Amino acid sequence: MNNQLIHLESGEPEISRTRQATSALKLVVFSMNRLNLALRIESVYKVVNHTSTYGSGIGSIGVAHLGEDEITVVDLHRQFFKSNLISESNPSGYLVVVQNTMGELYGIPVAETPALMDVPRAMIRVLPESYRRADTLDVASHVAVIPQEEATLTVFLLDVDRLLPLFQELAVKG
Repeated sequence: MNNQLIHLESGEPEISRTRQATSALKLVVFSMNRLNLALRIESVYKVVNHTSTYGSGIGSIGVAHLGEDEITVVDLHRQFFKSNLISESNPSGYLVVVQNTMGELYGIPVAETPALMDVPRAMIRVLPESYRRADTLDVASHVAVIPQEEATLTVFLLDVDRLLPLFQELAVKG
């Protein structure tokens, strides 16, 4: 028997038991070229209209002004596909501001409005470590395979604590 069901009162309606047994994660999902990426809602600080990013332009890291703060911007599109997602002459899009477990805020530029999705835990799988070591998607920890009307949607769940170290490693190597 599922441990989640053991603690329920016998008088609770069947629907309540079903909801607790089939828990879901809330994910903020966004597309990047041919990839669908996601972040757990708990990691997302806010989503704002894209703002100018400043830096040398050599790497995939920059800085942006967010209110009274400066935040690090990590350009995943440039890292994965070797091209800029948003040019300074056409700054449309959004900045997904995330917070890692150390409390540091940083932004990820995305072209289209991110979507909020409830994904059942049963549809989320751990990515093999061998894949993570061999692909640029080593910043993804899990993959969700979500059946949809027309086709299956594959979404890579990003590990917010792995994003900044990836770019710091690249800066040292470069």
